[in-house]
Amino acid sequence: MALPPLRRKRFDLPLAKDPTSRFLTWLTALMVYLAALSLAGALFVSDMARRWDTGLAGGLTVQIVPLPAGSATLNERTEAALTVLRSTPGVKSATALTTDDIGRLLEPWLGKEAADPLLPMPRLIDVVTDGPVDTTALTARLKSAAPGATMDDHAVWLADLRRFAGALHLAALAVMALIGGAGVMAVVFAVRAGLAIHKHVVELLHLMGATDRYVARQFESHVLSLTLRGGLGGLVLAVATLAGIGHAAAGLKASLLPTVTINVWHLALLAVVPVVACLLAMVTARWTVLRTLESLP
Repeated sequence: MALPPLRRKRFDLPLAKDPTSRFLTWLTALMVYLAALSLAGALFVSDMARRWDTGLAGGLTVQIVPLPAGSATLNERTEAALTVLRSTPGVKSATALTTDDIGRLLEPWLGKEAADPLLPMPRLIDVVTDGPVDTTALTARLKSAAPGATMDDHAVWLADLRRFAGALHLAALAVMALIGGAGVMAVVFAVRAGLAIHKHVVELLHLMGATDRYVARQFESHVLSLTLRGGLGGLVLAVATLAGIGHAAAGLKASLLPTVTINVWHLALLAVVPVVACLLAMVTARWTVLRTLESLP
């Protein structure tokens, strides 16, 4: 049954029969798939870095290890470290973790045996700061009051984590830029091939009064149709892949791995990828047609 005249898209060039049509659709699907995965990876890294930054920024961790017999007991040295910490300017609170808490922290490495009371475990003190702290002087005071005490400043390795996340963001942007460049070249190739195949039809349209912009719109609509189908297919495959990775990661007991979940905000950003691909393809098709036709005698 024929479509109503208002809904029928008229093409004076038989572009749908070009052998490059299927090639451009599948290539667009692949590029959108890879670009969406790159963007999703950058988003997951950003979420992980933000969670770690929120949970650990402005904090210190003090570790007190067991010493040979004859030294002060672990509990005595822990209390001495707590006294030093709570009297230090800039320290908001200092809380010693219980044996059960430490066992849960070590469970990803040692399993349930981490809670064995016979296992010599260090004592950990969670310190929250609300101002600048002289960590060098504080470390010296802790070692004097509680031998075997060491202090870990979260700000040091959080800075490394931020640099790592920034490097991953740049890598994702570079990958997406390379994919976009490959897409532009693919559209240029497909449009030039279409112009070469339908050269006589284009000349006939010119004789009938068609302008270069009219011919360019023919290619724009054709390329938009191909990239839209390919882009939607690539997006669906990317979301399915991410959902599969999230399902597989949910079954792992290694709590060190970041949570791979797709929320509405992620989906909205991923949906932008095929839109950008379509717009880029249309602009490239128009520019290629106009430049090519201008160079013809």
